[in-house]
Amino acid sequence: MADQFRRQTYMAKPGDYQPKWHIVDATDRPLGRLAVDIATVLMGKHRPEYTPHVASGDFVIVTNGTKVAMSGRKAEQRYKLHYTGYPSGLKAEPYGELRDRKPEKLISDAVRRMLPKSRLGRVMISQLRVYPGAEHPHEAQNPQPLPL
Repeated sequence: MADQFRRQTYMAKPGDYQPKWHIVDATDRPLGRLAVDIATVLMGKHRPEYTPHVASGDFVIVTNGTKVAMSGRKAEQRYKLHYTGYPSGLKAEPYGELRDRKPEKLISDAVRRMLPKSRLGRVMISQLRVYPGAEHPHEAQNPQPLPL
């Protein structure tokens, strides 16, 4: 009799879920707020069967990456830094120039920093697709608009 009323937390196993495809239009959306919503979907926290140790998130397609917004003067004042490996090889590029040249790098870096820093996070970031324009090659997956 006691076994009937026993409650146990459901823990999903790899392969227990079918990932969906979502599409997001980045036009005039602030970069940080967009990244938070995308990271939540990639981790699977929007699903009732969320399990921390399983990649139970969905795929996300971001279009119009060049039109993402940044509040204030972040486009001129914040820099993407990388080191070349040579002495005094620190390179800095303003976010505004990076947005125009390579918006997929800007958006994916913002999302990547909000994901777990582990193998699981690397699997999650691989489910993100960012495109600078409105076209994308994923019509066959029938992506649904992400309610934000």
